[in-house]
Amino acid sequence: MEVKQVYQIINTITDEMLGDSVIVNEDLSNIVDVGRAFANLGNYYENYVRKLVDHIGRMVFVNRVYAGRAPQVLMDGWEYGSILEKVRADLPEAEENESWELQNGTSYDPNIFNAPDVSAKFFNQRVTFEIDRSITDRQVRSAFDSAQQLNAFYSMIYTAIENSFTVKLDALIMRTINAGIGETLKADFPGGTYTGASGIKAVNLLFLYNSRLPAGSTPLTAAQAITDPDFIRFASYTIKNYVGRMQSMSTLFNVGGTTKFTPRDLMHVVLLDEFKNAAEVYLYDGLNQFNNENLRFPVADGVPYWQGSGTGYAFADTSAILATLPTGGSVNASGILGVIFDRDALGVSNLDRRTLTHYNEKAEFTNLFYKMDAGYFLDTDENFVVFYAA
Repeated sequence: MEVKQVYQIINTITDEMLGDSVIVNEDLSNIVDVGRAFANLGNYYENYVRKLVDHIGRMVFVNRVYAGRAPQVLMDGWEYGSILEKVRADLPEAEENESWELQNGTSYDPNIFNAPDVSAKFFNQRVTFEIDRSITDRQVRSAFDSAQQLNAFYSMIYTAIENSFTVKLDALIMRTINAGIGETLKADFPGGTYTGASGIKAVNLLFLYNSRLPAGSTPLTAAQAITDPDFIRFASYTIKNYVGRMQSMSTLFNVGGTTKFTPRDLMHVVLLDEFKNAAEVYLYDGLNQFNNENLRFPVADGVPYWQGSGTGYAFADTSAILATLPTGGSVNASGILGVIFDRDALGVSNLDRRTLTHYNEKAEFTNLFYKMDAGYFLDTDENFVVFYAA
């Protein structure tokens, strides 16, 4: 065991804490052990006769289950067949009520056939991947002191596999949401320029806010807007309006222009964490409870980013999506603050996870094959609204 004398630095630290010294540059390498890989262990002999090797006194297995952060959009599954079919009926038009237009000697034909206007949409695409791991029977036992330690080691491996699945499934869910964002932006701005304007489904909150400022005022930038209380109030007001509007029958809130409505209990509201948390810090705190409830965003899921964090969680990265879209074309957008979509607008259908095993008698190890199939669908005939600042 390596033992270092720290009496000099601890005396200096004490003076700093008691106010008897200025802040000094401390060498923490003599205090904090950051650990080393097995290949770099060096001399691990005891300090008495220096012939005996130090033993491991405790083993700690990093075994923490990751719950994931993506919104829950899992749909039902089925065992046979592959196609997901969605059938909808359009609203019929009103006809003249002839009961109040009767004319003597006129025939009124009750035998006209009026077929319903029904359409169907089919989804028949799935994605798949697998994670493979090998587990040995005897080879690793010499590294542990007991069966409990060995079981804890294997449990850690299984948890790592489950966490990897969670991360990857979260990523696929977020890509499905990102596809909806991209298709909505493309529908409202087919030219690809979504800055300096606002649509009905792709709502530029920053443009709308700056358009309301008095003449001569300095417009906000996107980065400034998410921490500006006045902008957050305006954003909350606008988003609440859309929560109400989408509950009414309309053709305005989906790319397909179909007649749809979304009840509140079937509505997913997802906000970027930075935007959601900014409201909590810059707007809600310090206000009385009555004002709090009036100004609050609708109950929403929070996501740390749409596509990725970049290398430093900059707003330009967390609020951005850059992707090729399922219907063709691409989107390169930043400043995405939130979305509202119908439960039936997107989801994960027929998620099929399974684990297969194969034992190798010659080498005495077991191969585990963790497999996943699922259909990630986006229906642009269902309501989907994007809120952004650009």
